[in-house]
Amino acid sequence: MNSIVLEIKNVNHSFGKRSAKHRVLYDINLKITEGQFVSLVGPSGCGKSVLLRAIVGTHPPEEGQIIVYSGKENETADIKTKADRNIGIVYQRYSLFPFLTALENVAFGLMLDQTSILRRMFHPLTWRKLRKKHLEQGAALLEKLKLKNAMSRYPCQLSGGMCQRVAIAQALIMKPRILLLDEPFGALDEATRTQMQDMLLTLYKENTKAKERREKPPYTILIVTHELNEAIRVGDRVVGLSMYWDWKKNLSESPGASIVYDQKAPVFMPKEAMDYASIQGQKDEITRAVFDPEYLKARDEFRKFWDEIQDEEVTNL
Repeated sequence: MNSIVLEIKNVNHSFGKRSAKHRVLYDINLKITEGQFVSLVGPSGCGKSVLLRAIVGTHPPEEGQIIVYSGKENETADIKTKADRNIGIVYQRYSLFPFLTALENVAFGLMLDQTSILRRMFHPLTWRKLRKKHLEQGAALLEKLKLKNAMSRYPCQLSGGMCQRVAIAQALIMKPRILLLDEPFGALDEATRTQMQDMLLTLYKENTKAKERREKPPYTILIVTHELNEAIRVGDRVVGLSMYWDWKKNLSESPGASIVYDQKAPVFMPKEAMDYASIQGQKDEITRAVFDPEYLKARDEFRKFWDEIQDEEVTNL
């Protein structure tokens, strides 16, 4: 289980009173291993954000378990019932402190995690050394995210794309086991959006190099997006959540959205041009499987990811 970061087991969730429940999620089961970049897609209102909040721990599911594995030997899994630093999240509307520079924003989480007000007050020399270390870590991360020349700027002096990079750096500096991105590029223009995708692919390339050195990949990401080109380009795996599946065979009323698509996606490198013709087949399949209300398929018809992985392993023997 060391390679598994996140496991969702038999999760169901609904809103409202028993007599008038609105069922949102049904029988969600998902495993994400370290180093994966998973794109989550689905129709509006299918419960993608509800699922993210359940994973973070701010809104635990009614039924089922969401488990985060530490990756350390002999350490028990953490069943999510509240938020903690193992899971980072960045929303479409980033939240930066306007009175702090980009660098100070990034280092802020480390200060809260590793010090207290009393420690900073009564051990100023120790705090000064630690503060220097935090700022150095923040500067290295901002440089990696192409913000070397913007470290001393305040959020009001940054573009939307730059602010979103700072928000991602804020989350990454805490070294979460998994980073959740909730439609982080939805408000950006097309050119900036492509730059942000390239930034994520730079992190994916870093994962690839770590694996080549037989080291643990440092980044695991689950990104929610409504844009299929982005889902396929950024993710090495696409998961589709949808309410359009054939539940009428066994149930009298809709139980909510479930995972109806789970397959590998082609891997792209930073600044690599996307051949849109080569991914059109997968886009059409995702559109039919996840977004078409007229096509009511069995839930497992397009869930082939683990079979694809097993076939690869057999081929490589």
